[in-house]
Amino acid sequence: QVQLVESGGGLVQAGDSLRLSCAASGRTFSSRNMGWFRQAPGKVRAFVAAITRGGASTDYADSVKGRFTISRDNYKNTVYLQMNSLKPEDTAVYFCAAQRMGSTILTRTTNGYEYWGQGTQVTVSS
Repeated sequence: QVQLVESGGGLVQAGDSLRLSCAASGRTFSSRNMGWFRQAPGKVRAFVAAITRGGASTDYADSVKGRFTISRDNYKNTVYLQMNSLKPEDTAVYFCAAQRMGSTILTRTTNGYEYWGQGTQVTVSS
């Protein structure tokens, strides 16, 4: 089993920055592509960003491209989401997720991820 714990959420103003962290348990972290999703009240869980096992390739939703950066540190078993130029529409609960071990192709669908964290709240005021 893989346990994922998000942290770093909070209340910020529009235009500000925030860095989310996702700490993973176990020794299989480096064998998994990782992703970030977000879910606002009354909305479906939506793809935000993903990163390959070694961090060489990334994928971003159009709504965050150019503002958010996903990265990982496999020595620390941690994936990050640097969020810049935040907008009120970025307000949501942010979840990190792990793909199946050994998967090579990044996916934007929730059913492509095997493990999920509990989420961290990000609120952006105008």
